[in-house]
Amino acid sequence: MIKKAKKILSLASLQFASLAWPVAALAVNAPAGNKIVPEETLGKITDIVAIIRAVIQFILVVAFVLAFIMLLIGGIRWITAGGDEKGVAGARNMITAALIGLVIVLVAYAIILLVETFFGVSIISGGITIPTVETTGQ
Repeated sequence: MIKKAKKILSLASLQFASLAWPVAALAVNAPAGNKIVPEETLGKITDIVAIIRAVIQFILVVAFVLAFIMLLIGGIRWITAGGDEKGVAGARNMITAALIGLVIVLVAYAIILLVETFFGVSIISGGITIPTVETTGQ
């Protein structure tokens, strides 16, 4: 089971890296007005609250996506079990764990929103912004 998890994680990280490389190249080679990360902000982030906010948002999104992927993998394992009791039981356990993970992520998000409401602080209320690349009429 651990070997299988390592294999899945290594393949997932390889796929993520292959998706991230074109974005990094685009960020470096884009014209001055279309850079994903403006040059004047690189290396000059001094607001620790913004960094913590970004880390919390990133962790929530990654945890939700991973739980959803595990739910899909569990469903596929259930379908491909072919009536094998061990396979179905393993798939059922994976689906149960994925659903528990989804609930934990959603409860964590709700707790963060409650803390924001009761204490009047802004933890993640700014929303999650996904960077986009604007195209010009070239």
